[in-house]
Amino acid sequence: MKAGVWFAAGAAAGVYGMVRARRLAEALTPDGMRDRVGAAFLGARLFGEEVARGQAEAEIHLRQRFDGADAGPPQLTNPTTTSSREGTR
Repeated sequence: MKAGVWFAAGAAAGVYGMVRARRLAEALTPDGMRDRVGAAFLGARLFGEEVARGQAEAEIHLRQRFDGADAGPPQLTNPTTTSSREGTR
């Protein structure tokens, strides 16, 4: 009975080691490295989108809090034109 338990534990450890070694070998191949780099770029892009979405939500919240009425995106306004001929006298 004791020998069977040790045999099963050894077999399980061997299978676990083989699976881990195969995964490591696959990760170090050019295709595996390409997949890892692609996943890193995808993660960075998703993080950037989440940050932009959070900034937009925070801006809307702040506009609601401080402006009260205007809760949309910022609007461009026409600047008032003033003559700046003071320096040409």
